[in-house]
Amino acid sequence: MKTMGIIAGNGRFPILVAEEAKRMGYRVVICGIEQEAEPVLEKISDAFCWIKVGELKKLSSFFRKEGVHEAIMAGKIEKVRFFKENVRLDLDMMKVLMKLKDHKDDSLLGGIADYLYEKEVRLLDSTFLLKHCMPGPGVLGKKKPSKTLLENITFGFEMARKISGADIGQTVVVKKKTVLAVEAIEGTDEAIRRGAALGQGKIVVVKVAKPDQDMRFDVPAAGLHTLEGLIAAKAEAFAFEAYKTLFIGMDIFVEKANRAGIVLFGVEHKV
Repeated sequence: MKTMGIIAGNGRFPILVAEEAKRMGYRVVICGIEQEAEPVLEKISDAFCWIKVGELKKLSSFFRKEGVHEAIMAGKIEKVRFFKENVRLDLDMMKVLMKLKDHKDDSLLGGIADYLYEKEVRLLDSTFLLKHCMPGPGVLGKKKPSKTLLENITFGFEMARKISGADIGQTVVVKKKTVLAVEAIEGTDEAIRRGAALGQGKIVVVKVAKPDQDMRFDVPAAGLHTLEGLIAAKAEAFAFEAYKTLFIGMDIFVEKANRAGIVLFGVEHKV
C-alpha cells in the first residue's frame, strides 16, 4: 500500500485530503500543527503526530519512521502565531532560515520543501486529489452578475493580482471600483469584515492566486467560514481565480450562496 504524508494546518482542507487519499487506497500518515489542525485527524489517520511550528526535525523523523516519501501540505497556519505563540524553532529550522534570502511565504515554504526533499520526502501539489473542487471561469451557482457588477469584479481582480504579486495577500474588497480593504497578515475573513464595515453592504470580494503560484502550498481557498463572513457582510459577489481556487465543501458553499443571493464568479487570468 502506498503511503501519503500530510502536514496539517487549520480548517477542513487537511480532512478532505485525508479522506480522499483514504478513498484512493493510500495509507495516510498525518503530522498536525498544534493549535491549528483539527483533532479529528487523529482518528482518520493510520499514524499521527503533533508538532509545533518550527519542529522540522521531529516532522522529518516521524515521516522517515512511517515510510513517507510523498507528502501534501494542507491547511494554513495563522501567520500571527509567528509573533505570539506555538513556535519552537529547532536547529534544523534555524538552518533553513539562515539559507533564505528573505522571510516571505514562498521563500520560507520553499526552504522547508527543499529541506524535506533532502530527507527524501517530496512535497506534492496540495490540490492534486481535489481538482474537482477547483471550478473554472464564469458563473458558479444560479445568480448571474450585472454589467456593473462584472466591471467591479474585473477591477477587483486587477487590484488583487497586484497585491498578490507583492506577496501582501490574495484578497481585496471593493465597491464602486474603489478598494475598501486589502488582505494582509490577518487573513481573508478579517479583510472581509474591515471592508464590510466601510462598504455597508453590496461589497465585492475577490480572491486570486499569486502570479507564480506554487501549488504545493498556500493555495487560495474558500470555505464555509468565509461564506458566513460574506453573508454577514451583505456581499453582492465573491469572485475567484478560475482553476486555482479550492472550495472547501463546494456543494454546500454554492447552495448557501444561492440562497443568500451572492454571485459566485470565476475569472480566468489570461497571460
